[in-house]
Amino acid sequence: MPELDAENAKLVLLARSARARTGAPEGAAVRDDTGRTYAASTVVLPSLRLSALQAAVAAAVSSGAGTLEAAAVVTDVAALAPADLGCVRELGGPGVPVHVAGTDGAVRSTVTT
Repeated sequence: MPELDAENAKLVLLARSARARTGAPEGAAVRDDTGRTYAASTVVLPSLRLSALQAAVAAAVSSGAGTLEAAAVVTDVAALAPADLGCVRELGGPGVPVHVAGTDGAVRSTVTT
């Protein structure tokens, strides 16, 4: 994989930090069209389950983000769930890059919505 630019590398760092801070299986971060970033980890409660990416998108929406420019997910899973890409697409539209990194921070792939 080619190296990410500084703004996208920051997303991976924020996603890793969210994951490490909570000990969750995944961490994610998204950047809106104004450059604001939102990070989250997997949410597992008896009454609520969100992937890290869904939680990051929810944080962006609840903060008033109108669209997304990019996203990053730190995970051990080989491929993202369709619902994860779907929530990014719903807020950001088609063509939003989602960088998928391992827990070591190395980007394994980039998919677009």
